[in-house]
Amino acid sequence: MTALDIGAHSVAPPSGILTPQGIRTAIAPILARIAESARVREETRDFAFDDVRALADHGVALTGISREEGGAGGSVRDVVEVIIDIARADSNVAQALRGTFLLANQVAGRPDLPFRDVSLARLRSGALFAGTANERNGGAGGSVATTATRTDDGYVINGRKYYSTGGLYASYFSAQARTDDGAVLRFTVPTDRPGVERLDDFDAIGQRLTQSGTTILDGVHVSDDEVALAGAGPDNPSLDNPGPDNPWQGAFAQLYLAAVQAGIAARALDDATWFVREKARPIKHSTAEKSVDDPYVRVTVGEIAARAQAARGVVLLGADAVADVRGRTGDDARRAGAVAAVSVAQAGVVAIESSLRAAELLFDVGGASITDRDLGFDRHWRNARTAANHNPRQWKAAVAGAWHLTGEEPPTTGLF
Repeated sequence: MTALDIGAHSVAPPSGILTPQGIRTAIAPILARIAESARVREETRDFAFDDVRALADHGVALTGISREEGGAGGSVRDVVEVIIDIARADSNVAQALRGTFLLANQVAGRPDLPFRDVSLARLRSGALFAGTANERNGGAGGSVATTATRTDDGYVINGRKYYSTGGLYASYFSAQARTDDGAVLRFTVPTDRPGVERLDDFDAIGQRLTQSGTTILDGVHVSDDEVALAGAGPDNPSLDNPGPDNPWQGAFAQLYLAAVQAGIAARALDDATWFVREKARPIKHSTAEKSVDDPYVRVTVGEIAARAQAARGVVLLGADAVADVRGRTGDDARRAGAVAAVSVAQAGVVAIESSLRAAELLFDVGGASITDRDLGFDRHWRNARTAANHNPRQWKAAVAGAWHLTGEEPPTTGLF
């Protein structure tokens, strides 16, 4: 096969017939390397550039793309399984790939997606994507201060975007800007476009290597064929174009965050079982000769396993609900979309709480030695806690409760 020229990235597309299980099998050795290096990389702020590139080249983002369009033909559940696998190895890497998987999900599920053919070609060539609408501009959440000044053949973009998750890995960056007449446009440009500067300035207690820092747009030229005006949608309906039949366009994005939590819980179980088998010693008044035989250690590991299973289970149920929306139109699509949004909200509540609890219980399978910094087990709780702060789970629970009690539909903000 020949390489595709897509501007910021050029690579030969994956060869052969892709399948979801084939992708998972192919990336297993890569994920093993990522898992092995996760603690040291976090400590030294070392990004897994080569291994992430290898994941892309093996077609992880094509898991849910149809085989007719060069993908693996997987379901939403298949995609979520891959995300959990990646997050189990390193939740930072999974989070950094979120923009790529979100675009792939749109390509798979939206025939009307602007620039769909271009995006599909880029995904098939192994390109990675980042993007954000977030700004630290002092305005209300979601407000856009980045400017788009009209030129003869496009726009010049100036502004700063924050939470540009995956930005240093990305081949392309997408964002929003406001024109002189107040319209909001969406654009996607190669990350090596003059004027695009990506900063590694994300400084949180967890998810430190998600590359969620600032992207500076300083006089970036965007041509007309790279721009789509933000038309009617969930928050901007009009009489002429009332928006999509299913206004809950953020369900998969929220499901992705829950899948990251499920991966963290699974990794906490991995580390708990490894520590008990290889490192732990029974406390002085234990009745067991070995920690694996200590009844209280067994109870703790069993609860961690239950939490990990719960997180995984609800995420997969949410995946099925999201998949059920595809192909529906009109009121049928709206009803299915609302059900999916509530299902994903409930999955988020359980996945977050299960992940936090599993990460805490990990420390109960050993004594003081399990807190050694060179083990780095604290990162699981820190990562779960930081990922949970994207969207408060109290809101998710309240929205689900309102739905069950009164039939009130979830907000269409993209956070459900």
